[in-house]
Amino acid sequence: MFRLFILGFLLHVNAWSQSVNMSTKFLALGDSYTIGESVVERDRWPVQLARALREHGQTIGDPRIIAVTGWRTDQLKKAIDDAKLENEYGLVSLLIGVNNQYQKKTPESYAPEFEELLQKSIALAGSKKENVFVVSIPDYGFTPFGQKNQQEISAAIDRYNKINREITERMGVRYVAITDLTREGLARPEYVAADGLHPSGPMYTLWVDRMLQQLYPGR
Repeated sequence: MFRLFILGFLLHVNAWSQSVNMSTKFLALGDSYTIGESVVERDRWPVQLARALREHGQTIGDPRIIAVTGWRTDQLKKAIDDAKLENEYGLVSLLIGVNNQYQKKTPESYAPEFEELLQKSIALAGSKKENVFVVSIPDYGFTPFGQKNQQEISAAIDRYNKINREITERMGVRYVAITDLTREGLARPEYVAADGLHPSGPMYTLWVDRMLQQLYPGR
């Protein structure tokens, strides 16, 4: 049974790899959650994902991460423009929006900025939508930092995720929902980093497991 499980997963990875260059370039776009604030580099989820794909036979380089703690959608857009990237990436991820919410920007202003970023992500993947995925915004209400305002934060995060999911699905891009995992942060303190706000390495490992499940169903 275990051999069948591994064989099935490898078949999914091999099928996916046919749509990208065998030496895949991975671009991860975002904010503190993508750069891995308060965790060591090896525990960042893009680094963990690349490692997991390599362990299952995918030739993929170390991720190029364009992300800074505190970035909103407009700041990420400027950073992408400033970087003058080529449209050569075989895998592109996008996770952005928590700072729009935290800094009291409106969901209405978030929507067009997120859509533009997703369009840029697709272009950077050589216009191959199948090589792009969006990650939902985590819920920091379930951390020591946010627990006092948990209900308000959770409701706001749900609104933002409703927007980014609708845009992602309308544009035909894959969407990986991890928000529910982050809502274990108060019950499982080991899932929160030492700063009391950001995810820990073990939480990011759960994200990567979810990504593999949703990007390669039936593995």
